[in-house]
Amino acid sequence: MTWTVGTYVVYLLITVPLTIWVASTLSRNGRVFLEDVFDQSEGLAHAVNRLLVVGFYLLNLGFVMLFLRIGDPVPDLGGLFDTLSVKVGVVMLTLGVVHFFNVYVFNAIRRRSRLERTRVAPVPPQGNLSPQQPAYPA
Repeated sequence: MTWTVGTYVVYLLITVPLTIWVASTLSRNGRVFLEDVFDQSEGLAHAVNRLLVVGFYLLNLGFVMLFLRIGDPVPDLGGLFDTLSVKVGVVMLTLGVVHFFNVYVFNAIRRRSRLERTRVAPVPPQGNLSPQQPAYPA
């Protein structure tokens, strides 16, 4: 086995479990947030949570696989660590960006939902001015 193949194996052994751990952590801890976003609708929050997990896996594991390829052969153990540090670092940054994007979108939905709940209907007119009264005092 060459150093390049060893780098592929170690990369996959790190990034795939990392992606699974992040997805399960976000799913478990995001459930309460999603229930608040969807106005205490537990069924809808659970369904959206599952859909987000599937999308998260597809997006991030797809990225992990596309980012697997190494341009130059890995010459030695030092090269393995150099290559892994860049590749795993990029995967971790990507996981973080996807997470913050999701939080931003759902927080915007949550803010809009709360604004609509607190919005008060306009007050009906309290009286009318008679035509003889000037609208503005002189």
